[in-house]
Amino acid sequence: MNGNTKTLEHFNTITNKEIQILIVVMRKYNIELVSAEKIRGVYKVIGNKGNFCLKRMKNGRNKVKNTCILTEQLLLNKFTNTAKYFRTKDGDSYVSYKKNIFYLTEWLEGMECDLTNIDEAVNCAKLLAHFHSISNKIDRSRINVQNNSRDLPKIFASNLNDLQKFKRVITTKRIKNEFDVIFMENIDKFYNRGISAIDMLNKSQYYKSLKVANDKKIICHNSFYYQNILKNNEKYFIVDFDSIAIDLQISDLGKLIRRLMFKRSYGWDFNLAKSLIEAYSSVNRLSKEDIEIMFALIIFPHKFWKLGKKRYIKQKKWSETRYLHKLNKITSYNETQENFFQDYLSFLENFF
Repeated sequence: MNGNTKTLEHFNTITNKEIQILIVVMRKYNIELVSAEKIRGVYKVIGNKGNFCLKRMKNGRNKVKNTCILTEQLLLNKFTNTAKYFRTKDGDSYVSYKKNIFYLTEWLEGMECDLTNIDEAVNCAKLLAHFHSISNKIDRSRINVQNNSRDLPKIFASNLNDLQKFKRVITTKRIKNEFDVIFMENIDKFYNRGISAIDMLNKSQYYKSLKVANDKKIICHNSFYYQNILKNNEKYFIVDFDSIAIDLQISDLGKLIRRLMFKRSYGWDFNLAKSLIEAYSSVNRLSKEDIEIMFALIIFPHKFWKLGKKRYIKQKKWSETRYLHKLNKITSYNETQENFFQDYLSFLENFF
């Protein structure tokens, strides 16, 4: 193996062909490969200079460049809650080899964060706030990421039009199954929630905030969830910036809360959501306008609309059991969601 004396037992999760590729790639970093294994879609590489994480991608050169620059800027600004990025011995941010690209970071020991644990989720909300705060201070002139900011009232209105289409489809069916009946019974309720979300956005400072995000190239993580958060002892790390985009940073927190509320351990308990909001705000101060915008993101019936789209537009080939399970899970929270929304509005009225 090109002078490497290690036997196959050190590479027991990867093929001979991969080993040869890894040897060539690591030498671009002036590192001799000792052993490697695949873990969750990346290579844990042990070299003569330590442990590393090597990621292989089919494309995405621009993403890799952005991630490299962002990581370097974060570290320069004392944000140590991420993995150090390594450039090649020629100063490049990635290696192009065999129709793939590879990039290298330090290997962080740890485990995925358990977001179903409110204490860990609170610490992750603080981590997110810290990342947002520092990313607003860095030099973003060399970072060329996609603009993910959108006209949400317009998009929400389009999604609500889809709900009306679903209603017409169900109405015209001669034989309605159980899914059709339950979905139809809930359309108006979810439609009205969508209208409330649009109304909240229109009366908020949403468009003003959106303009600021665009003008200043405000960066959001865009994929802040358990698989991208590592915990090592009491320190938390963000390990993946591949999805970073220009957008309202509050969308990261809003999406996180919306996803967690559907978990059994949260069950749309506003006090738990409040803990996350206050944890974030203790690090990166939220305004009343932020809270309003986030309310709209949380209240909009995204899951209900998405399931209807899968059923009535894309006609996804799922079993009736699977469709019903997903629908019943969404509708089972109707009462607790209503309480959540009322508690949120009360919190908003008294927010300073």
